[in-house]
Amino acid sequence: MAGGGRVRFNVGGQLFETTTTTLANAGRDSMLGALLDSSWNVPCASSAGGAKQPAEYFIDRNPACFAVLLDLLRTGSLHVPPQLPEKLLYREALYYGLLDHVRSARWGAFDGDRLRLASSVPGRAPGDGTAIRAAPDGGLCVAHGGAVRVYNWMLDERRPVSLDHYSQVNDAAYLDAATLLVAAREKKRLGNGEDGGGMAAFSAASGDLRHRFRVQHARQPKPFTAGALAFHGSSGRIFASCKGRLNEHGVGVWDSATGEQADFFYEPPGCALGDADRLQWLDAASALMVATLFPKTDHCSIGLLDFRDKSVAWSWSDAGTAEDKRVLHAIAMDDEHSVCVINQYDDLGFLDLRTTAGGVRWSSRSKLMNRKAPGEESCYPKLATHGGQLFSSMNDSISVFSGPEHVLTSTLRRSYGGPICDFSIGGDRLFVLHNEENVFDVWETPPPPII
Repeated sequence: MAGGGRVRFNVGGQLFETTTTTLANAGRDSMLGALLDSSWNVPCASSAGGAKQPAEYFIDRNPACFAVLLDLLRTGSLHVPPQLPEKLLYREALYYGLLDHVRSARWGAFDGDRLRLASSVPGRAPGDGTAIRAAPDGGLCVAHGGAVRVYNWMLDERRPVSLDHYSQVNDAAYLDAATLLVAAREKKRLGNGEDGGGMAAFSAASGDLRHRFRVQHARQPKPFTAGALAFHGSSGRIFASCKGRLNEHGVGVWDSATGEQADFFYEPPGCALGDADRLQWLDAASALMVATLFPKTDHCSIGLLDFRDKSVAWSWSDAGTAEDKRVLHAIAMDDEHSVCVINQYDDLGFLDLRTTAGGVRWSSRSKLMNRKAPGEESCYPKLATHGGQLFSSMNDSISVFSGPEHVLTSTLRRSYGGPICDFSIGGDRLFVLHNEENVFDVWETPPPPII
């Protein structure tokens, strides 16, 4: 652009002047960054003396919000005046294509040791929630009974996903930021003779049904209960533990692009795949980790399913062990060479996936972290990994372990909401669901200081 690299904006009647360098900070995908494209340039006006003047653009939007966003592009920091509603600023940032800039200025890259409580949101339903799941864009959903309540990244509640009165949500997962997968219990509906349950995809924005995934056995569609969910992004495959009325027990596989069933791993004798509580795809092993946990079954079993030859490539069970330690949750570590488990005593244990010999290497943490008072209600612990760190919920706190030896480095705790029944990490946020009226907390990492 001419005019000394300067650009002038008339926003809602208020004049702003900036440089092409500042506009370049907005990025080519934004509306302001696109002004650097020659096809958008407006010829510079000439003054009475013939001097070139900066190009001027009129934008019929809120000038107070534009001032904040322009300052963000200039300085890299976000300063919102007290009288300016944040949601109004987010709406304007969406218009200009600057939402990513606002989000990165509001919170930094996820770090479990630097997390700070950002907000607590009261639940909409009494009793225990089924699950909380983080969306890729920083939003979330909370499954409870026959409904899934959905929130965008600004924590505005969207239209919920509602099932019929005879189905109950078992699990939920984000296929992408716009699509929510819901697994539900199969139960015969009254009156019309149709079957509920199974798995379906819904719009995360509107709650509308997009597609229902079917299970076929002997070329005939069969009703089934869908349990744990998993998604393999590079291949576009969706996995779900399935339990039918007859022998349709195992893990189903669907193509996310077509919605058609791509495969089915029928459970072998003595291996309750249809009851699996946890599924996780492991790229390193080209296999699906399947964990069936206590107390759904008397003993925990963990296996790696190889769909190429329908074999169990690796397996472990706590059945027959002398120790009275029942595994309540399991997760493959980031390096995918080991699985972390946790028992009823809040002990962490590790299984080596590279060998079939040996058992669990227990690492007792209960003396450091167990704060349960006598007679206090508790929830089963859960595990998660992110960025090389291990996270574990224990009663009313989240413990963070770092380094190769998984040393306890941080503890996140809130007194409001009671014990933690589930938590999830995604979109650079940690969401924690408490069992008292579904209160959930939002934890964020502060942005790095601007020097």
